[in-house]
Order: sequence, then structure tokens, then C-alpha cells
Amino acid sequence: MSLRLRLTLTLGSAFVLLWALAATWMLFDVRNQLMQSLDQRLAASARMVAGLLVQLPQPQLSEGTRLSAEQLGIENGLACQISSLRGEILARSHATPDSALDAQRTGFHDQMIGDTAWRSFTFIQNGMRITTADRLDERSALQRSVLLAAALPVFVALLGSLIVLWIGIGNGLAPLRRIRTALAQRSADSVEPLHIERLPRELTPLVETQNQLFARIAHMLERERRLTDDAAHELRSPLTAIKTHLQVAAMTEGDTAKRALAQAEVGTDRLHRILEQLLMLARVEGRVSFDDGLSCTALEVAQLAIADASQQPGPHIELCGAQEVSLRPLAMPPTLAVAALRNLLDNARRHTQDGTTIRLTISQLDESRVRFSVQDHGSAIPPEMLERLTERFWRSGEGEGSGLGLSIVKAIAERCACDLRFVPQADGLVVELVVSLQAPAP
Repeated sequence: MSLRLRLTLTLGSAFVLLWALAATWMLFDVRNQLMQSLDQRLAASARMVAGLLVQLPQPQLSEGTRLSAEQLGIENGLACQISSLRGEILARSHATPDSALDAQRTGFHDQMIGDTAWRSFTFIQNGMRITTADRLDERSALQRSVLLAAALPVFVALLGSLIVLWIGIGNGLAPLRRIRTALAQRSADSVEPLHIERLPRELTPLVETQNQLFARIAHMLERERRLTDDAAHELRSPLTAIKTHLQVAAMTEGDTAKRALAQAEVGTDRLHRILEQLLMLARVEGRVSFDDGLSCTALEVAQLAIADASQQPGPHIELCGAQEVSLRPLAMPPTLAVAALRNLLDNARRHTQDGTTIRLTISQLDESRVRFSVQDHGSAIPPEMLERLTERFWRSGEGEGSGLGLSIVKAIAERCACDLRFVPQADGLVVELVVSLQAPAP
């Protein structure tokens, strides 16, 4: 169902209900007013006849006399009967039925004469009963005519309101149609912001949010394009080296061939590490679920990360502050926590000379957070270069790394709501990763 039809049905139903209630109230009031007016006409006619009887010569009032409506001063169609207090009918109008009207009760009352229902009014004056009456079927016909005349404008107004409502809603939704048309006319790869003039205030935030989405998509596409270009460049170097060494091994023999094969194996290992890091980065940024139902404390994560990082030769890693940290599990998947800390340690070992020590410190910030601090002893990094540390494939020196480790740490920190900070030192760099703890069990 379209929005226009839904709004029309909702508002139209409300209009119909309100108009129906108002029309029912109005028609009921008109009916009551009409009945009161007709009753007042009967009473006024009876009193008028009583006033005329005083001036009418008495010999004309003999039993059973028929008088015209003009003689009695009443409207055509009204029945009038004049009787004595003893019940003798002295005169009646031509519209009066042949059977006598019941005049024993004064005031208004309904009565049946033959098959016809009558509404009568009886008034006593000067020893005579003056009774006026009209037929209820004629009243009903007049009532139907009046009610139809009153209901027709209401129906026309209601129908006109629904038509105006349909047109008004259509005009009100015209800006949405312009937005839809603008989006339908865009190409699949277009990320330019929408520019639509004369938008109502209610739709301006919608277009602004849409433009923000386009900006994020453009940024994501640019980032993915740069990743593709950088990955192709980074993969080309080890592949070229492997191919060259294999060619040398094929053309030579002895120690030369062995060294060439060894270098090809080194290139293969480097290519394997780059592909693993690219896969990890894609999984973290692609929102792949890492929740395996397991949980680890900060000390367990640190020990696992140290064990993984120490598989390759390099500087020694020293763990500090392990006895002062809470034993509550971390509020993030252990796989991501170990991966982030291992990449920090790998990066620190890569920029620290042999013979020095890398320090991994665990500290309790408060009841709900712990901090991992990795301190290396490499070359000093200028403050203006800190923002580039997490760029993909960016390296601060001629190291063997791929430039993806800190990018993976940043992606994990953003995904798990962790804080990542770089603190430059005179003899190296301190990287701090602040992780939340799980809430204590009730």
C-alpha cells in the first residue's frame, strides 16, 4: 500500500467518522426542532381558531357543520374539530376525518383513526373544545424532505473534503517523489550528494543523512581502492623476489641454488604473513563474528600474545604488573584481544634492536577497565607522524613489516570500543590499549 493511500485512508476515516458524528447530531437536532415547530403550529392554530370563534355568528356552529380552512383561519392540510364539553361535535374542517377526533384529553397526544396516525392538540375555551391535528405520515414525508435537504450538503462537503485531502497529500508527498526520481536517475557508482531545491524542513534531515551516507560510501570505496592498489604493490615485491630466486636456483647448482631457494622461502613466508594480515583486516572490518563463547582475563591474553610473538627470533618481552590486575574477563572476544596485542608486540620487536627488552605492562585503570602498555626502544617518531602510524602499508622505516599490524589494531579497537593511544618517547614509542572488563555477575 502506498504512503499516499495509507494517509488518505487514515485521515479520510477520521474525517468520515467526525462528519458522521456531526451530521447525526445536526440531523437529530433538526428533526427535534421540526417536530417542535409542527407541534407549535398545532397549538397556535387551535388558539387562533378559539379567537375566531368569538367573532363567528353562533348559528353557524350547529352540530356536524363543515367549515373551510379559510373560515377557521388555519393552514390547508390541518384538521380542526370544535366540540362541546359534553362531546357534541359543533363544527369541523374539511380535512378532518369522518370519525371524531379524541378531544377528551387536553394538550398533545397521538391517536389512530382508522389506518391513519394523527398528532392532535386540544384546547378548551368558552365552553368549547378546539382540537387541531395533522397526519403523522405527512409529518414523516416533510421530515424526510428536510433531512435530505440538510444531509445532501453534508455528503457533498464530505466527498469534496476527501478529494481535497487526496490532492493535498499528493502535493505534500511531491518532494519525496523528487527525491525518488533523483535517486533513480543516478548511476550505480555515483556517490555525489543530492541537491534538491525547495524541500520542506521535515525532509531536509533525510536528504542530509542520505548525503552523509554517500560520503561514507565514497570514503569506503576510496579506502578499498587504496587498499587494493597498496596490496597489489606489496604483493608484487615478494612474488617478484620468489620468481627471481627460483629462476636462479633453476639455472645454478650447489650452494648458490640452495641460497636462492632459501631466499625464495623467505619471500614465501613474507607473502604468507601479508595475506594473513589482509585476511584478518578484512574479517575485522567486515564484521565477521568472532564470538566463540570463550572469555579470557587480561593476564591470559597477555601470556597468549607473548607466546605467539616469541615464536620468531627477536628482543625479549618482559611482562609487568600481572599481579595487580583484575581477574574479571575482558569485554571482547579473546581472538581479537590476542590478535591486537600480538600485533603491538610484533611491531615493537620489529623496531627494537636485539639486546634490548620490550616491556608489556598491564595496569588497572578503574573497576571496569585495564590498560595494556607496550614500550619499545626504537628510533624516536616525530609527533606529526603519529597519525600515519595506523595507515595501511605505511612504514616508518625500512623494516620488514607490511605496514598492516597497527591498522589491524586500530580496526579491532574501533570494533570493540577500545581506546588506542600512541605516546612518543625519546628512545622509542609507548602504545596503550585500554580495554573494558565484563560486568561482574549478579
